[in-house]
Amino acid sequence: MQQPGNIAQPGDFGGFVRWAGGDGRLVVQPRMGFDAPGRMRAGLAATKAARALTVGTVTLDSYTRLGDDDALAEALAHGRELNGYPITAHDPAVTSRMLAGIRDRTFPVQVRHGSAVPQHIFAALIDQRIDASEGGPVSYCLPYGRTPLADSVHNWAAGVRRFAALRDLGAEPHLETFGGCLLGQLCPPSLLVAVSVLEALFFHRHGVRDVSVSYAQQTHPAQDREAVAALRRLCAELLPAPTWHVVIYTYMGLYPVTEHGAYGLLGDAAALAVHTGAERLIVKTVAESRRIPTIEENVAALEAAARSARTAARGAAAPTRQESAATDSETYQEAAALVHAVLDLHPDPGEALVRAFARGYLDVPWCLHPDNRGRTRSYIDGDGRLCWADTGSLPLGRTTAHPAAPRRIGSADLHADLHHVQRRYDAVGGHLPIAAAGTAEITGGGNSPELGNN
Repeated sequence: MQQPGNIAQPGDFGGFVRWAGGDGRLVVQPRMGFDAPGRMRAGLAATKAARALTVGTVTLDSYTRLGDDDALAEALAHGRELNGYPITAHDPAVTSRMLAGIRDRTFPVQVRHGSAVPQHIFAALIDQRIDASEGGPVSYCLPYGRTPLADSVHNWAAGVRRFAALRDLGAEPHLETFGGCLLGQLCPPSLLVAVSVLEALFFHRHGVRDVSVSYAQQTHPAQDREAVAALRRLCAELLPAPTWHVVIYTYMGLYPVTEHGAYGLLGDAAALAVHTGAERLIVKTVAESRRIPTIEENVAALEAAARSARTAARGAAAPTRQESAATDSETYQEAAALVHAVLDLHPDPGEALVRAFARGYLDVPWCLHPDNRGRTRSYIDGDGRLCWADTGSLPLGRTTAHPAAPRRIGSADLHADLHHVQRRYDAVGGHLPIAAAGTAEITGGGNSPELGNN
């Protein structure tokens, strides 16, 4: 166990991560959720005891995310196993006992879900004085179902305002935007950065001022470093308070099926987090491509990520000039153009997001949601970078090297791109040079399908 032991004030989630992470130190976190309170407690206890600097996770089940109380009650009555913790079905006293003696100022806990209708979840968090959750009106709508985006924005505005009331009860509410993940893969970094920043501004608008911004590891390490630098610069420019941190997600697409491939990809995610100054990393396990991971597999991944982070910190090179002054990068210029074009549409970030998707100012490649224009496309180039094949109506102007004419992407090209990372890391030795890996599919993410993307 390597938890810090001398925090001057009782810790909250955001404050703890900012205090403990960054400058080569990395807080690692699993995506863990079990239906039985005893097993969920055991998972949190094992996470806390891991040989790593950790925070806890309670991932909710699909029925709770969807607000399907009847299906949830039937599943519980018949003893069917759920794919997460049903926080709204358990008596508050049950959850209190599950967390008692484990959640404390050195081990904060975050509830993760995946709902475009989150008001009932926020109500349960307030009942338990749980101060941390994640998601967003775009990132928990477009990839997950067909809830109209305007409805999701309304739902999230109501939920965030309610969650912000935790401050009146003596807690500092924290929200992490899932905007840096979206479909998990094949979304050019500038769009991930833009949505992450816009959702963070949305949280501020509705009263939650302690936030984290996310970025999911993609296909090219240098491009990823450039993207995180752009994310940091835009947050410094636009967020109205300095109470934010960066969380990196280990690759959310089709995951390697071999042990060496899974750990190689996780190790590179930890290195990305350290080299970009990120404070927190969401880990993935060797079981991601097959099933929901066990407690033991989660702990093994946490400890492996911590070892990789320590190695990266010892050998970390100074950021390049481009990474330090992200203004000069193509990713920064694209992301800034997207963010400012959206904010110009309406003073309320939620209404601006709805209008932006209606006009195609924001348009997620390969996303089938009815409110997504679906005109943009992406591909992996010969160097392994994730590029625009068609920018649709994105307001990028002259800030990007987008193609003069759309690049045609066939089904075979898409299939190869979706498997690009998986194939590269599963190759013998785990790490092929990116250019040698060739152009490399899109689903809701290559993580455990039972758990969704979060």
